[in-house]
Amino acid sequence: MENQKMQEPLVYRRILLTVDEDDNTSSERAFRYATTLARDYDVPLGICSVLESEDINIFDSLTPSKIQAKRKYVEEVVAEYVQLAEQRGVKQIEPLVYEGGDVDDVILEQVIPEFKPDLLVTGADTEFAHSKIAGAIGPRLARKAPISVIVVR
Repeated sequence: MENQKMQEPLVYRRILLTVDEDDNTSSERAFRYATTLARDYDVPLGICSVLESEDINIFDSLTPSKIQAKRKYVEEVVAEYVQLAEQRGVKQIEPLVYEGGDVDDVILEQVIPEFKPDLLVTGADTEFAHSKIAGAIGPRLARKAPISVIVVR
């Protein structure tokens, strides 16, 4: 091991937080951790949520007003997190709302390449009741992401 490198601090320069409007416990814990890092390091924080296609049944998908209402709700949830992050002293916050299929695929293929974080903070999906694979998104992101991932329990 090169001793010089071991002495250098590992500091993240851009943090991405994923929040799930269906899982307050997991998202709130991840939020507290991510905002603490962003505030203490004085780095940009992206707060992201994905409108999941699984959240919209086939009948609702045929009704534009239902889709728009769900989209608006996800945007409001992200806006609340942004406001709370500002109150916690985070100076640079970017709200990010995406739509698509699997949440992890959207985050890996769209959000990360566009926002360019070097750290992803996500919850452990403690209550993900509607998901076919309960609690799977955080660990899947940790396995697949090209950046450091912290899964907060």
